[in-house]
Amino acid sequence: MIKLDIINRVAEKTGVPKMRAEQAVDALFHSMKEALTRGERIELRGFGVFVVKPRKRGVGRNPRTGEEVAIPSGKTIRFKPGKDLQVSDDSAVSGEANNDAEDSGL
Repeated sequence: MIKLDIINRVAEKTGVPKMRAEQAVDALFHSMKEALTRGERIELRGFGVFVVKPRKRGVGRNPRTGEEVAIPSGKTIRFKPGKDLQVSDDSAVSGEANNDAEDSGL
């Protein structure tokens, strides 16, 4: 899914023109970017949490030359999905099994 898909879905579900939906989506993303830049945590209940975490200094390797390269410390963004968004392998498999049983008339 790309940004245009999100805009189209917002317009479709709300009945607002695509231009207005695009402005709303852009405003949302802009606000989220600003908050993360300030190091703030973004919690969207039922969806998940975005958190800015420090990243340690490290040593990487140039894949072409094999030469070691210093990686500076910095910050990175982590996303932790909410309970409603988390998908476990067991639930996906059991859900498929239930659908198969219903299709076969069992």
